[in-house]
Amino acid sequence: MSPHQPTSRPAAGAPGVPWNRQRLRSNNEWLLLELLRTGGGTSRSQLARDTGLSKPTVSAALADLEQAGLVREAGWVSPERGRTAVLYEVDPTAGHVLGVDIGRARLRVAVADLAGTVVARRDVANRGRTADAVADAVVAAAREATAEAGLGAADIVHAVIGTPGVWDEERRGVRYATSLPGWGRPGLFDRIGEGLGTAVTVANDANLAALGEYTLGAGRGSRMFAYLLVGTGLGLGVVKDGELLLGAHGALGEIGLVPLPALAGGQPGVEGAVGGPGAVGGPGGTTLEQEAAADAVVRAARKFGLEGSGGRQLTAKRVFELARAGDAAALRVVHWEAERLAYAVAVLSAVLDPDLLVLGGGIGSSADLLLEPLEQALGRFSPMRPTLAPSLLGEEAVLLGAVSTALETARPEVFERRTAQL
Repeated sequence: MSPHQPTSRPAAGAPGVPWNRQRLRSNNEWLLLELLRTGGGTSRSQLARDTGLSKPTVSAALADLEQAGLVREAGWVSPERGRTAVLYEVDPTAGHVLGVDIGRARLRVAVADLAGTVVARRDVANRGRTADAVADAVVAAAREATAEAGLGAADIVHAVIGTPGVWDEERRGVRYATSLPGWGRPGLFDRIGEGLGTAVTVANDANLAALGEYTLGAGRGSRMFAYLLVGTGLGLGVVKDGELLLGAHGALGEIGLVPLPALAGGQPGVEGAVGGPGAVGGPGGTTLEQEAAADAVVRAARKFGLEGSGGRQLTAKRVFELARAGDAAALRVVHWEAERLAYAVAVLSAVLDPDLLVLGGGIGSSADLLLEPLEQALGRFSPMRPTLAPSLLGEEAVLLGAVSTALETARPEVFERRTAQL
């Protein structure tokens, strides 16, 4: 379920759900809780009007929710006419979730309450030399953030981990995570889950970024929205009518695996060149990820004569900094990168026909430099051109998508746990 949608529960009388008075009462309580979550502080009278429930029913349900620690008083309202009324709101401290973004360069962790407010986070360099070391670093960062929030492992209701690749439930591992060597080994995420001491869901990073951007960023209101994540890897997330598209095997959007044809010789600096040296467009050729992600940008920059200076290592980020400062060689690299991304956008436009494409990720955060040459190159490749826009969430998109997705599982689970004790 996508995080922008209200979480639903089976209604009394639905197939397989027997009708009884307890179930009806539970449905009423859930309805009121969701209205308070989406609408903020509201009085009992207003809730009765919004739901069609009687005032005594609303009062009884609110009393139960308050006793369960799910709602709390939020103040008072004094209308011009009538009695002063108590306002109620959801108590966001009733549960917490964990969002994790695992990248080759950075590990990001956030702890959030049920309102989605981040109460603690960690953002650290990924220095793990082995897959096990990366997994252990994730657990350590998560424990630090949880402790900073004044919480324990038992207070985290659910965790969602964003990672390159596609989750394989049978293998209990990810496939196609080419940017993280050894990351596909089965058992790694079970190791993380055991270290965290909570239920864990694993999801593709580009998909989570797309959900985050659709919910909170540039993708809001789009009917067919694509998020192109360009960083140490290359990935795509697609949201149609509010639903994330996954494909038959969960691999929809693994555009980085597509072989890149040599359309014009492939040498840097050649207008219209797409394939790199040795690209043959077949199984043994260069892929889009190999030719458009961060390492490729650095290789191209060196071919154009750029090197690290002043003790600073040459990175994709540094190349774009130089381009922003007007360096001619770096600007040529930007156009070179735009050619490759234009090919990727042309392919996905022909297959998916999105109305909007948002550029995100570490390299995508330089949309101020990339969008104009990308538009120009796309005009040469394809007659179908979606609206192009920069990400509004930047490098936070995966992490915020993970938090939002974790909340979709946590909110009904917290409700069930706490109301079962009444």
